[in-house]
Amino acid sequence: MTRQPAETQTLYAELSERLRALEAARSFASLAGSFSKKNVRNGDYWYFKTSEGAAGQKEYFIGPDNAETKAVMKAYAAGRKETEETNAQIERLCAMLRQGGAMTTDTPSARVIAGLASAGVFRVGAVLVGTHAYIALGNLLGVRWESALRTQDIDLAAATVLQVAVPQAEADLPKALDALNMGFLPVPGLNPKSPETSFKVRGQQLRVDLLTPAMGSRSGKPVAIPRLKAAAQPLELLDYLLEAPIAVPLLNGGATLVNVPDPARFALHKLLISGRRQVFEQAKAGKDRQQAGEIIASLYEDRRGDLRLAVEALNKRAAAWRARLKRELAKLPEELKPARTLILRGLE
Repeated sequence: MTRQPAETQTLYAELSERLRALEAARSFASLAGSFSKKNVRNGDYWYFKTSEGAAGQKEYFIGPDNAETKAVMKAYAAGRKETEETNAQIERLCAMLRQGGAMTTDTPSARVIAGLASAGVFRVGAVLVGTHAYIALGNLLGVRWESALRTQDIDLAAATVLQVAVPQAEADLPKALDALNMGFLPVPGLNPKSPETSFKVRGQQLRVDLLTPAMGSRSGKPVAIPRLKAAAQPLELLDYLLEAPIAVPLLNGGATLVNVPDPARFALHKLLISGRRQVFEQAKAGKDRQQAGEIIASLYEDRRGDLRLAVEALNKRAAAWRARLKRELAKLPEELKPARTLILRGLE
């Protein structure tokens, strides 16, 4: 890995602040669309129809044709202008970040992830995992990874139940993918009676996989995620990743605020999963170990406390996971010996 310039890290911090502020101030003005007046039962009423997007077109009732409704419409126009100016500033920051060496995701994947974000998938607790999360974590840590990053697999993880209350209770993931008009189709599973947990563009590598923590006897069978109106494939120890997500920008031509796992937990989980790969998946296992090693190296230099906290959280899991982590740590390069020692000392 190589460190990004200090100027790039400063720009990244500014972009993060702007995206979080934009998300916190999300309002009616954040919706693109137009007003229309309709005559209903001998009265004139105003409606607002959103533009076609990831959530599809929607029409909202604004009110009767009076001064109060016109004030709402005027406020929308002012807020919309401010939103457009903010988005232009964000795009400018993204351009500067790309020039400064920040890591970006590929354009098709970025379009899909932005569409899912617009539909509210991340606001209802979905977490981006896999290589796209790894890219986003590189910018968070101020480094450029050496690992191969070319993938169009988009891995989303979500718990079956959201533990905290959010204003938006659900997001229709299949509808959001369909609204992108990119040709996403459900991928049938091995059992035709089981619900699909993946969506793929025919003839392309672009794919979205939905994952959820494996729980007891349901392990291996797709699990319904009602608030996403989709099903997910269970994966071991995924709850370890979902406990402490963070919101970070994912860069392309613009930026999308996404949830990703804590970097230290992400690295340890990568190691643990690498040890569970089948014989025919050894190339993926090697990639898992390389990505884990690069994150661990970065954290050992700058944020050793993060590694200690991730180990403490793992100590609350079954002893078998800790034993497996010890075996996988031994496979890391010798130059990571100090970091390996730190982690091993924390394991119970």
